[in-house]
Amino acid sequence: MSMFPFLIAMALFVFGMWVFSIADVVVGFEAPVFFGGIVLVSLSLAIPFNVLGRRESGV
Repeated sequence: MSMFPFLIAMALFVFGMWVFSIADVVVGFEAPVFFGGIVLVSLSLAIPFNVLGRRESGV
């Protein structure tokens, strides 16, 4: 994995965790904010799993 996609995925993951943590503070929008955190963390995991593809190990 090259460095740029890794940094993007890590930033999305950390930002998604932060969004999870503020979900109880946002009055009236708890569910959408929490769902947004789920989407961000899922997207951060989808980048290395799907977008970057797999390398053949040769084993």
